[in-house]
Amino acid sequence: MIPELKKFDEIVAGLTAPGQAFAVDTVTLGGVEYRNFATLPANLGQYFLVMQQHAHKEFAVYLDERYTYAQGYQHSCEFGAALVQRYGIAKGDRVAILSRNNPQWMMAFLAITSVGAVAVPMNAWWTTEELDYGFADSGARVVVADRTRVERLIPIANKHGLRIIAIDDCSGLDVEYTPFAELLHAYAGAAMPQVDVALEDYATIMYTSGSTGHPKGALSSHRGILSALYSWMCLGVTTKALGSQESRDKALPPSALITIPLFHCTASHSAFMLSLVVGRKMVIMHKWDAQEALRLIEQERITWFNGVPTMSAELQAAAQTTKRDISSLTEIMAGGAARPPEQVKKISGTFKRTAPGIGYGLTETNALGAVNAGVFYLARPDSTGRAVPPVTEIRVLREDGSTAPGGERGEVCIKSPANVLGYWNKPEATAEAFVNGWFHTGDVGYLDEGGLLYIVDRIKDIIIRGGENISCLEVEAAMYAHPGVREVAVFGLPDERLGEIVGAAVVLCEGVAITADELRTWLAPHLAAFKIPAHMWFRGEQLPRIASGKIFKRQLKADYAAELARAGSSAQ
Repeated sequence: MIPELKKFDEIVAGLTAPGQAFAVDTVTLGGVEYRNFATLPANLGQYFLVMQQHAHKEFAVYLDERYTYAQGYQHSCEFGAALVQRYGIAKGDRVAILSRNNPQWMMAFLAITSVGAVAVPMNAWWTTEELDYGFADSGARVVVADRTRVERLIPIANKHGLRIIAIDDCSGLDVEYTPFAELLHAYAGAAMPQVDVALEDYATIMYTSGSTGHPKGALSSHRGILSALYSWMCLGVTTKALGSQESRDKALPPSALITIPLFHCTASHSAFMLSLVVGRKMVIMHKWDAQEALRLIEQERITWFNGVPTMSAELQAAAQTTKRDISSLTEIMAGGAARPPEQVKKISGTFKRTAPGIGYGLTETNALGAVNAGVFYLARPDSTGRAVPPVTEIRVLREDGSTAPGGERGEVCIKSPANVLGYWNKPEATAEAFVNGWFHTGDVGYLDEGGLLYIVDRIKDIIIRGGENISCLEVEAAMYAHPGVREVAVFGLPDERLGEIVGAAVVLCEGVAITADELRTWLAPHLAAFKIPAHMWFRGEQLPRIASGKIFKRQLKADYAAELARAGSSAQ
């Protein structure tokens, strides 16, 4: 065991003892007993009151917009009053947020969950067709959206009876809407409506692409999100007490660069909501660009960065030749996909005062799972870390359900009060994924003697492209809808920048002639751009099968990955 781990565990034990800030007891939920934080607020709305303690600090910066914590919270109160008084939103009603990252996204989320409604952050990349499914499934009838997304809503607005609240100027569009700013003005100075919200009440539905067709809505309670936030808070206090964050205790106020979409819980939870407790300034990027990130780090004195590994790799490469003062940056986190060990060394070599880290979690666990950071990460850069203390348990299970011993591979399963309640409107999928409190992740991994987790493969038929989960089945279904496609197999291909990209092997119907670009154009209205295959191979014979008759997808993946590698080598 790494020597620091023993000291780490001792500090956690002290922080979680009875009467302490992170005291742990037990709670029974759905007939299952969990370790639980005894000191949780009554609901998310109560947690958000911490913003008032940071009233004069900067809350959010976006392009030419700046808000203090006092302004951010007051606007959230005003929007909450508008939801209740003008739109008749009651506890349990779903309200969608469909927009690129901006301060209004955050204000809307604060308001929706504070008044007991259910926030439904939708994927801003979705097409009209995908959004049609999302609104039909969630039942949301009020939606907060930016202009680009409002344009996509026009064909389905009447069908779903949508009441659109527009974040920016939507003049000229053939759809009814109310400006977000108009609502803030109409309810200026209003207090947050008081609604009796319990820890077990619904808080969010966040959509995730798994191994089955349509995205599934992961339904979380207030307890689930708060359990994740308190776990990370406890981890932060522990790491600071361990003495491995001394470089972070500078005079600079905490400041985060928000680079990943808020509709993912990595951003909405660990970047956005976790920032509130320490009054961390959130600088929101309009669009990811490594040079612009360096400019903002210098200008805004950014101390904390989180992004998919692709982003930290591009940031590190750009930082090697920059003349900007980026010495404020002391934490570089990553999540959403694996980070190559070599990248860890490069980051620590380029950012001398920075502690790199990586997190492993899923939408179904409210992003809580394992974390590897600082000295632990440098010692074991191929590991995703240990279970975040003190309420999360991680096990590796064999196919027969027994626990695999250390070093043996099996399915990674996570038990925690942060786990979501299940999938919205999908009881069968819920029963399959959540068993006796344990969420079956579909990831293959193993634990070492120190409890460090290593992810080595996936059971689920999904592709993770730059942190975005893509269901192979969903892409295949869209391609099969083309009348000229007889057979198709979709699979992930390794990519140095994005981790994985989408590949497809296609057999066309007899007499049909179509190019890859023509097929991509046909797919565009049906699939978000990141789901459309980057590489397609057309075959003249039936795709290879395994003994059961299923397409031998693993062989196809291996063959075409090798073909791309050879092509890359010859190009060099």
